[in-house]
Amino acid sequence: MTTARAYAATSATDPLVPTTIERREVGPHDVLIDIAYAGVCHSDIHTVRGEWGPIAYPQVVGHEIVGTVAEVGTDVTAHKVGDRVGVGCMVNSCGECENCQAGMENYCLNGNVGTYASKDRDGTITQGGYSTSVVVNDGFVLRVPESIPYEAAAPLLCAGITTYSPLAHWNAGPGKRVAVVGMGGLGHMAVKIAVAMGAEVTVLSQTLSKQEDGLRFGAEHYYATSDESTFEKLANTFDLIINTVSAPIDLQQYLSLLRLDGTMVSVGAPPEALPISVFTLMSKRRSYAASNIGGISETQEMLDFCAEHNIAPEIELIKAEDINTAYERVLKSDVRYRFVIDSATI
Repeated sequence: MTTARAYAATSATDPLVPTTIERREVGPHDVLIDIAYAGVCHSDIHTVRGEWGPIAYPQVVGHEIVGTVAEVGTDVTAHKVGDRVGVGCMVNSCGECENCQAGMENYCLNGNVGTYASKDRDGTITQGGYSTSVVVNDGFVLRVPESIPYEAAAPLLCAGITTYSPLAHWNAGPGKRVAVVGMGGLGHMAVKIAVAMGAEVTVLSQTLSKQEDGLRFGAEHYYATSDESTFEKLANTFDLIINTVSAPIDLQQYLSLLRLDGTMVSVGAPPEALPISVFTLMSKRRSYAASNIGGISETQEMLDFCAEHNIAPEIELIKAEDINTAYERVLKSDVRYRFVIDSATI
């Protein structure tokens, strides 16, 4: 066993505090990573505050991880010491079910192992990236292209793949009108990626406060959803809507913006159930769906796509001692657009 410095939640209500955790010994198929940067995702906050169900404390979260390979197991061939690598939202899966065999480990029929707050194959609870090191099965370690700025790469491992996967699956591209609901950590990545894919992109945000940013990222249109006339103007407009908001919204309003055979996909996950009317779907053969990150091969595809198109998240680099303040700012939407922890400060 090795030890790592970390920041952990000790309860659903107390602030995160410095601690020391143990990492398993490097096995034949393991990679030890010295973490350089870790992104702060809204999912981290939902988890430590018990909003997605009870968890075991103390808990270290963080599933947007980049760092350098420090050691590899005897059977590891894809990675070597010194490589720049990343780890996303999962660190293992059964590898045997039809979804895993198809490269969609995120939909493992036996349940994949999350990077944190998940029961690992040895029965221990996984601890995440708000730490100085992590040991991960080599099949779940990604190559981070050198052209992606190191400190900005971490959010791609969640925010990047979470938006890339549905955009790719529902064929965002030339001739497609795509709307992005919300201009936060996920939303700004959805805009950048959809634009790079060639789609005509519209941002739907509560206010116009981030309009200048949205247009700078490549969106052609930007509307405030607090203005009721927005929904009248844009009725029957979009082929695809990516909803990045992790809070309840009026689904009926947004579904009415879809064209014939259009699809709305939620990638944000509010704790509350959202009501939906079949008649809104039936009237234009619309679809409502949700999407959950992506498999390992698709995540690598996303990283390579971002490198090719010079896409990187907009970040605010923070020290570990500022994590709790960052959480409060995330909840107030006071970040443009992703906090990233400098792991050297842990």
